Amino acid sequence: MKFAVRYLKNTFYPLNLPDSMKLEDGQMVIVRTEKGEEALKAFIVNSQIEKIWEHSKNKPEPLPVIRTMTQRDLQTLEEIKKEEVTAYFKCQALVKQHKLSMNLVQCRITFDRRKITFYYTAPERVDFRALLKDLTQVFTRVRIDLRHIGVRDETSILEGVGLCGQPFCCSSFLRKFATINVKLAKDQGMPIAPGKISGTCGRLLCCLTYEYSNYIDAAKGMPPIGSSVMTTEGLGKVCYLQFMSGTVAVKMEDGKTKEFDKNDIEMVDADVNVEIDVPAINNYQDEDSSNIDIKQLEDDKNSSTGNV
Repeated sequence: MKFAVRYLKNTFYPLNLPDSMKLEDGQMVIVRTEKGEEALKAFIVNSQIEKIWEHSKNKPEPLPVIRTMTQRDLQTLEEIKKEEVTAYFKCQALVKQHKLSMNLVQCRITFDRRKITFYYTAPERVDFRALLKDLTQVFTRVRIDLRHIGVRDETSILEGVGLCGQPFCCSSFLRKFATINVKLAKDQGMPIAPGKISGTCGRLLCCLTYEYSNYIDAAKGMPPIGSSVMTTEGLGKVCYLQFMSGTVAVKMEDGKTKEFDKNDIEMVDADVNVEIDVPAINNYQDEDSSNIDIKQLEDDKNSSTGNV
């Protein structure tokens, strides 16, 4: 029976167990990583994870298991969590003292207490040499690492629930972030409004990429909005497209709007005397977002640094 743990950017790492060790699904173990000793939950490898490893170009190296966690280890883990909170506020106070333009996100301490990592976001590169000097005086006999991360990375660390009611994709299964721009939302007929197409991170929703190729395929053979078409009931202008159902809403010359299958209409080079409104779904604005530039939601250098 194979076991694995989830570690670093939702990556599943196989476990290298000593011959005499027996594990149960969900049991906590101490593993040796490149960052030091870590306490992680082991689980039985299922067929889905096997497929991920099979199709992965770089299958993660197995992590050696030092031991299963004892009651004393679990108490130590609770102590470390409290130490992380204390260290976070101490570092935050020093950041304010040095007047640095950085937002401290989280503090992590390895199980062996040999390394402490502070994750932060910042609009520009930060000169934290003076801060690091003070930190070494506060936290002695430990390696200190200050890591600059992006706003998407921050959200993946803090976790939470998205607009869909499900846990954030970035903190549950996404291993890397795709570049996302407003065009993806427009091509899918979504409301171009910050509150509708952006996540907690302040960037465009990761899920805009999930079904994009399906929408592109569905849009093939569909006439552009505003084009003149001949339908089975006469001339009209296209006012809305239903990609998934393959239907086209057409405003007829009598002012009525009717839906037709995309295969039942034909574009014509004719001047149809019909006025159409830009669909509300493409002209939507949040009440509190009139001053927000939609381009600010697109990915930039501060979206993700890959330092998590």
